[in-house]
Amino acid sequence: MKLYYHPLSGHSHRARLFLSLLGVEHELVEVDLSTGEHKSAAFLKLNRFGQVPVLVDGDVTIADSNAILVYVARKLGRSDWLAQTPVGEAVIQRWLSVAAGEIAHGPAAARLITVFGAKYNAEEKINAAHAVLKLIEEELAERQFIAQPRPTIADVALYSYISRAPEGNVDISGYSNIGSWLRRIEQLPGFVAFKETPVGLSAKG
Repeated sequence: MKLYYHPLSGHSHRARLFLSLLGVEHELVEVDLSTGEHKSAAFLKLNRFGQVPVLVDGDVTIADSNAILVYVARKLGRSDWLAQTPVGEAVIQRWLSVAAGEIAHGPAAARLITVFGAKYNAEEKINAAHAVLKLIEEELAERQFIAQPRPTIADVALYSYISRAPEGNVDISGYSNIGSWLRRIEQLPGFVAFKETPVGLSAKG
C-alpha cells in the first residue's frame, strides 16, 4: 500500500496511525502542501478534491481518511477494529461523523489557524472545540474507548486532532477522561505519534 500524506495533517495521521497499528507495510509519499502539490494535475487524478490523505492499494485508490480506515479494516479482515452488530456499526459510524464534523470544525480548525495560518475566528473555533470535547469527556466516563470496550476505528478517527488540540490554543488539561483515553491509545502496539508543532499552548509548555 502507498499512503500520500502530509506530516502535519491530522487526517493523514489517522490513516498512517491505523496502518501502523495493524502492522501494514506501506510506503509514505509526502505531498508538499506549501507548494500546492495537492492541487496539481497529477494529484487531482488521485483525489479530485485535492486533499490528503490518499491510499493506493494496487489498482484501488481510496481518498478520505475515514474511508481509508474502513477500507483497510475490511480489506484485511480486521473485524476487531469494527463492530459485530448493526447497533455497534451505527455507534462507530456516529463517531466517524463526529470526526468529520465537530472535530474538523472545532479542534482541527483551531489548529489550522496556528499551524497553517487559516483565516478563521479563533474564539469561535476554540469554543466549538470545547463543546465537542465536553461531550467526549462524558462519553469516556462510561468506557475506556469511545465506541466499544476495546479500541475501534472510531478512536483512531478522533485521536489525532484531539491529541494536538493545544497547538490550536485549546486547553485539554481539564479533561481527565480524555487524557486517560489518549494515553491508552498511545500505549497500543504499533502506535506512531502525530508530529508535534511548537505553536499555541504547545509553544508555552
